[in-house]
Amino acid sequence: MRKAIETLKNIWKIEDLRQRILITILFVAIYRFGSYVVLPGINPNMLSQLHQQTSEGLLALLNMFSGGAFSNASIFALGIMPYISASIVIQLLAIAVPYFQKLQREGESGRRKINQYTRYLTIAILIVQAPSYLINLKMQAGPALNASLDWTLFMVTSTIILAAGSMFILWLGERITDKGIGNGISFIILVGIIARLPQSLFQELISRMTDKTGGLIMFLVEIVFLLLVIAAAILLVQGTRKIPVQYAKKIVGNKQYGGARQYIPLKVNAAGVMPIIFAQAIMFIPITFIGFSSAENANGFVRAFTDHTSFWYNFVFAVMIILFTYFYTAITINPTQMAEDMKRNNGFIPGIKPGKKTAEYIDDIMSRITLPGSFFLALVAIMPAFAGLFGVQAEFAQFFGGTSLLILVGVVLDTLQQIESHLLMRHYDGLLKSGRIKGRSGSVSAY
Repeated sequence: MRKAIETLKNIWKIEDLRQRILITILFVAIYRFGSYVVLPGINPNMLSQLHQQTSEGLLALLNMFSGGAFSNASIFALGIMPYISASIVIQLLAIAVPYFQKLQREGESGRRKINQYTRYLTIAILIVQAPSYLINLKMQAGPALNASLDWTLFMVTSTIILAAGSMFILWLGERITDKGIGNGISFIILVGIIARLPQSLFQELISRMTDKTGGLIMFLVEIVFLLLVIAAAILLVQGTRKIPVQYAKKIVGNKQYGGARQYIPLKVNAAGVMPIIFAQAIMFIPITFIGFSSAENANGFVRAFTDHTSFWYNFVFAVMIILFTYFYTAITINPTQMAEDMKRNNGFIPGIKPGKKTAEYIDDIMSRITLPGSFFLALVAIMPAFAGLFGVQAEFAQFFGGTSLLILVGVVLDTLQQIESHLLMRHYDGLLKSGRIKGRSGSVSAY
């Protein structure tokens, strides 16, 4: 406790770090305030049916990522997820389309063009998603709409407001990145997830105490199990396999260069949350085709794939995550390029010939560590379904795994690593008594 207080004092002493943290808090407060600003023409007291619809199933995930704005019919209802979807599409185009591959190689100018295309695509997605959201709103909470509203005018104006709200969230995220602490887009998603935790935790406690399903003891068991799952997620995010690399000695004049041994850290989960996001996007297809309102009335095969607690949904979901983990790892890590870079810098792996043999060695190691990583990732992804089987309420069960847990763990570690780097740069102790917080290889905003 004393160490934590001393660390907080050190953080407050650093003017730049203090200013960045205060700016981040300000922008987060603006974001949370906007989550409760309801669209014009809607009575917020008559949205109970919409709240019920977003309390479980796939829509609960959308509501969680928006910090509850989805169920509040807020101006921020669509959240930052349209931008994330656009980023995924652009990233896939950069793999398959030569023009985007060329932009990636152009450095800063190419990055600016890619960001511009991403924004255009985000607006296009918003123009499609906003009317869909409003139609669902009318079906689920029709009485909440002002009876004197002109529906066509309401659709047009609300679509503009929802699109502007999402773009404003994007702007807030970029300002957090520039002037605050951590990655802004990732932090916005993190805040949306954490915002639902206190209410979900309280509802779970009330449910256990009133329904006589284990009482306080069962609730404490859930908390302990949640902490164990979080610890496992940290191991998954931080786990690496180090490959030793030796650099040849080079003497220039009276000085010796090189000769040091370094390590290439290959992450057990190099794909991050991308496989879950890809798989989840595909699993949203059935509910998209049959519509939000008719999902509950579906039966048979379609019903199984709109119920996130069903066996077939979770089985297919897990298999897809394993396949996407291999796919995304293969397109993001290029062993041949790594081998060529080492050879160019007079580096080699002890006992392995430079060039093709080195590339094969790295590829073999990646295949070995990706297998357990992909299975572990799939297990974490379907953990909320297992939690649901033991009577955990749907909203609280979402914190036991899936995209939300991995994003939460990854972004917190990334933010703590940035704070620690500020402390160490000014010769203060880090956040931990021993060891360092390892940074991540990527962030949510890159997805």
